[in-house]
Amino acid sequence: MAPDTPEIGGPDNPGRKDKKNPHRTVWGRVMARLRNYLLAGILVTAPISITIYISWIFIDFVDSKITPLIPLKYNPETYLPFSIPGLGLVIVLVVLCLVGALAAGLLGRWFLRTGERVLAQMPIVRSIYATIKQVFETVLSHQSNAFRQVVMIEYPRRGIWALGFLTGKTEGEVQHLTEEEVLNVFLPTTPNPTSGFLLFLPKEDVLILDMTVEEGIKMVMSGGIVTPPDRRPLEVQEVPRVSAKVYEDLDILREREKKI
Repeated sequence: MAPDTPEIGGPDNPGRKDKKNPHRTVWGRVMARLRNYLLAGILVTAPISITIYISWIFIDFVDSKITPLIPLKYNPETYLPFSIPGLGLVIVLVVLCLVGALAAGLLGRWFLRTGERVLAQMPIVRSIYATIKQVFETVLSHQSNAFRQVVMIEYPRRGIWALGFLTGKTEGEVQHLTEEEVLNVFLPTTPNPTSGFLLFLPKEDVLILDMTVEEGIKMVMSGGIVTPPDRRPLEVQEVPRVSAKVYEDLDILREREKKI
């Protein structure tokens, strides 16, 4: 009796093509291609659309707050049959430039010092003003390295790496109480990098990365989906710089030195 012939395209002969339903294969290819086109369209249009939408919301918010403050005879929208989007934002930028130019002069510096003396006499207001001023001076100063470097640290335990931002060198009481040189590291949360933790870490435990702050923020916000490329030379990329075991051995040596 002749043995049973395996069915073409069946489980016993998966290498052959299914000749019974050729339309199913063609239809599957068409659907796969349409799906790829759909995903490509989303990837192209979604970032642009979201950016335009958020920008429009911001411009509309500024216009709704600033444009009503313009006197009617100086408001160009009074003489036009349509509104001018971005008029309030332009006025804000012009005013900020004028204030900056005035503050850079001798008369402006005198007004600024006088205003700070007045604020210094107010118990609650002076603390808020001093804190806000220090933060803005640190972030916006061109000579400061705050928020200008991305670092990698082991957190919340050895062997687990986290992405953080170097905010400066630790000073004051915190540095005086610690034996090692300590750095201020801001550890952001995902997907909102504006919240996080302030960590004081020994300098030897902080690994400074070559990626920019913008690339680090994108990586944090995307949860690691958007990963910046490694721009270091190829021979440098092939050599690891850190290891969890190395840091663990250092901790053991530190504990032994303390006991001695």
